[in-house]
Amino acid sequence: MADADRVDLEWRGRIANDELNALHAEAFEHDIRNDDWVARLERFSVGWVVARDDGGLVGFVNVAGDGGIHAFVLDTCVATRARGRGIGAALVRAAAEGARSAGCEWLHVDFTDDLAPFYRDACGFRPTAAGLVAL
Repeated sequence: MADADRVDLEWRGRIANDELNALHAEAFEHDIRNDDWVARLERFSVGWVVARDDGGLVGFVNVAGDGGIHAFVLDTCVATRARGRGIGAALVRAAAEGARSAGCEWLHVDFTDDLAPFYRDACGFRPTAAGLVAL
């Protein structure tokens, strides 16, 4: 965890579309897209957290909201070169703090089984029943 201390985390930090498109593609293993993240974040998000080290952007997490007391963790990303340093958990902690300060009372996340150790153990989420419909 000491390495995560050498990373600057910023709630609602500045982000450029090209750098986030590149990080998202790397983290989720898809081609780089030309998404307008800046417009999307400003329109739909309670906030987001960016993580930077001396080499640039190394992490990101989005916190969408329902306009009330519920917030949702989306798109948790850590650059391959920075993984294993506690940055992902630090991002989620900062996202929870930011959502709390924005007036949210609940922070939700959904994830695949392979990410349960991260979200449950490292980040402290507890299991709940949920449902999903593919559209």
